[in-house]
Amino acid sequence: MKHIQNNCISIFVMEIADMQAARFDVLAIGNAIVDVIAHASEAFLSQEGMTKGGMMLIDEGSAQRLYEAMGPGVEVSGGSAGNTIAGVAAFGGSGAFIGKVRNDVLGEIYRHDLSAIGVHFDTPATTEGPATARCLALVTPDAERTMNTFLGACTGLDEGDINPELVASAQITYLEGYLFDQPPAKAAFRKAASLAREAGRKVALTMSDSFCVHRHRDEFLQLVGHHVDILFANEEEILALYGVDDVVEAAKIGARHAELVTVTRGAAGALLVKGDEVIEVPAARVATVVDTTGAGDLYAAGVLYGLSRGLPLAECGRLGCAAAGEVIGHFGARPQADLKLSLAG
Repeated sequence: MKHIQNNCISIFVMEIADMQAARFDVLAIGNAIVDVIAHASEAFLSQEGMTKGGMMLIDEGSAQRLYEAMGPGVEVSGGSAGNTIAGVAAFGGSGAFIGKVRNDVLGEIYRHDLSAIGVHFDTPATTEGPATARCLALVTPDAERTMNTFLGACTGLDEGDINPELVASAQITYLEGYLFDQPPAKAAFRKAASLAREAGRKVALTMSDSFCVHRHRDEFLQLVGHHVDILFANEEEILALYGVDDVVEAAKIGARHAELVTVTRGAAGALLVKGDEVIEVPAARVATVVDTTGAGDLYAAGVLYGLSRGLPLAECGRLGCAAAGEVIGHFGARPQADLKLSLAG
C-alpha cells in the first residue's frame, strides 16, 4: 500500500472545513460510564467466565460482586464516546456530549470531569432508577483489557435527550455503537443521525466492539448505507460487519457506502479508505504499553479533530495514532499529556 492524497480526498476534508460556522467541532453521543480499571491475571478471567478482550454487559448485582473480587482499581470517567470527546478537547477542539447519568456521586463526578476540560454537557440527570453506569475493566499482563459493563442510568437515554439545536451546531455528530444495546437509546441514536444529516452536518459511527457488530449487524449495515459519512472500526469489527477475511477489502466495501472508512490495526497502525484509495498510517512509537483501554477512542479523537480542521487525511490519521499511543502508555482511557503537542508533527 502507499500514501495517497488525491483530489477526491481533498474535496472531502474541504467539505468538513467549509461547513457553515459551527459552535462545536464534535458532538459525541454515548454511554456515560465511570471506569474502574484494575490488573488481573488470565486465570482470573477464566475463573469468572470472561472472554479476553471482549465486553460483557452485567447487572448491578454482578457489578458489585465483581468489584469486590477484583484487585485495587483506579476510578476515572470513561465511556467510549466520552473518552473520544475528551480527546478532541485535549487537542484544543470544541466539544459537546450527550449521555445519561443518575443524580448520584458518580454522576456528579462524570459531569464535573467533562465540564472541567471544557466539554459542554447539559443532559439532565435522572432522579430515579438505576445508578450511574460503571465499567469494570480488567487489564492482563499483556495490556489487553476485558470489560464488564453495568449500564445503569445509561439505559434511560432516549429521543427526548437529543437536542436538535445542539446536533445542528456541531460539524460532526459522533455516535457510539454500544448505544445499540438498548432500544430507547437506539431510537435516540437514529434521531441524532437524521437531525445531523438534515442540518447538512456529518455523521460518524464507531462500531465499538465486534460482539456489538454481531448483535446488530443488519442494522449497522443499514445505518452505514444511509446515514453515516465516517465509519470507525478495528480489524475484527470491520471483518465482522462485511463478512470477509481481508481488512482492506472490508474497508473498501465500507467506502462504497460511507465517505470515509478508517480501521485501527493495533501495532500495525491504521488505514483510512475513501473509495478505492488507501492511506496507511504507522502506529506511534510507545516505550511501554500499559493499558490498551481507550486506544480506539483516542484514535477517533485525533481523526475527528483533524477533519474538523480540514487537515489532509494522512495527517488526521497521524493525529489519531499519536493520541492512541499516548493513552496506552498509562492507566485510564483519557489523555494525560498535552495532545496539542502532537500538532507540530
